[in-house]
Amino acid sequence: MQFPVRVPIQVRFSDLDTLKHVNNAVYLTYDEVARGHYLGRAGAAIDGGNFVMARAEVDYVRPILFDDTVEIAIRVEKVGNSSFRTYSETWASGELAARIKVVVVWLEEGKPARIPDRLREAIRALEIEAVEGL
Repeated sequence: MQFPVRVPIQVRFSDLDTLKHVNNAVYLTYDEVARGHYLGRAGAAIDGGNFVMARAEVDYVRPILFDDTVEIAIRVEKVGNSSFRTYSETWASGELAARIKVVVVWLEEGKPARIPDRLREAIRALEIEAVEGL
């Protein structure tokens, strides 16, 4: 699988839990940072709307430690009418640490709305592989 966006992540001491590895909830924060980079590259700064996360699914593969070099690789897998699904892999010191799927919904005036065509085209142009729904 190919990923059009890869984002390095700096592990902060505050990301750690009492077992001295990155807390499970922080994996989603790392994914959110990568998703923000993806949307920025796709030109998602579109007036009149916002994205909100509707669903998240995480498969934890291995713990991330403070000294690990972390990178998130992210892509869009599927685009629907008012939502799209991202798939990302979290890598820690060259080893797969997590797989994450997130469904994000486009809102206008607080309600789900059709994802603008301009953003659909930007996702299509950014992706290396075909995206379901585009």
